[in-house]
Amino acid sequence: MKDLNQCNFIGRLGQSVDLKYTATGTAVANILIACQDDYKEKAGAKIDQTNWVRVVFFGKLAEIVGQYADKGSRIYVSGKHVTRTWDNKEGVKQYTTEIVANEMQLL
Repeated sequence: MKDLNQCNFIGRLGQSVDLKYTATGTAVANILIACQDDYKEKAGAKIDQTNWVRVVFFGKLAEIVGQYADKGSRIYVSGKHVTRTWDNKEGVKQYTTEIVANEMQLL
């Protein structure tokens, strides 16, 4: 039986879309989504909170995001949660956690 790895977010783009192409011509688009939330602390004060979600798109979906989305655009994204690791130029292990999108809708 497979586990479920699916994340859904609605938020606004915090910056312009970073669209690039691989050596083989595959489009890759990276975005940051600001997802706002609020809660009340014990004293009753409302606290606003913004969480930033890193999202990557591939192929045709990347091209669509690159063409139609821009900073401030409201967007729905669905995809899987992935953590990548690599060694930087100094040999230090780096990592990033992101959502690899398989579905997107501009709102």
